[in-house]
Amino acid sequence: MELIVEGVSHRYGPTEVLDDISFTIGDGEIVAIIGPSGCGKSTLLRLVGGLERPGEGAVLMRGAPPDRSLNPLTYVFQDFALLPWRTVEGNVSLVLEDHAMTAAERREVIDDVLARTRLAEFKQALPRQLSGGMKQRVAIARALAVRPAVMLMDEPLSALDSQTRELLLDDLLELWLRERFSACYVTHNLAEAVRLGHRIVVLSRRPGRIRELVRIDIPLAERSTAVAELARLQQELWQLLRDEALAADRELADAG
Repeated sequence: MELIVEGVSHRYGPTEVLDDISFTIGDGEIVAIIGPSGCGKSTLLRLVGGLERPGEGAVLMRGAPPDRSLNPLTYVFQDFALLPWRTVEGNVSLVLEDHAMTAAERREVIDDVLARTRLAEFKQALPRQLSGGMKQRVAIARALAVRPAVMLMDEPLSALDSQTRELLLDDLLELWLRERFSACYVTHNLAEAVRLGHRIVVLSRRPGRIRELVRIDIPLAERSTAVAELARLQQELWQLLRDEALAADRELADAG
């Protein structure tokens, strides 16, 4: 299934947040969204996910969702959004409980996604017993449980320390190589964008407009060894963003 963002603009009262945003996410493609602080990245993700309706333009889906898909779009948040009184399997079960499934069917799905995210031996653990990286793997398992067409990932690694972030980046790459999932991945971290993104949407400062759409042709399976090339791409992205980021910081300081 293909997700199409077509001419999306949005404002809050007199404040123009996004202006004429258009891009697509193809089947099995990760599109990273980057831009300076306050450029509307998270707002764009809410519009894509249907949490808000765009002031102008449309978000469309073309083609059939995956077999047995319960939600075409699902979120992975930066703060994990786990219920502290539920176990790992209980948190995954949460997204299945409003669907017409037998207990056996629900158990099969839960066991499957916990195995795919290497969490099977922790299914009875509570969130307080898990590391930050494992909590985010639970959130990813929960998203996979509904077999989404596109995962909407809102800075999913930003709450983690640098070592855990690297480990979870490796996990996400390994998962994509097995699953070929699609994702819209919002991040402020350029290293994450070049490690995971097939394409990168570079937004300007507010109102967010597409300044550049960058395609990375290095296969995801080769990203871990293409260190020099990824560093070069990261530097090019920073050159695109640097002046915008400085201007955005000045605007935020002036507004404060």
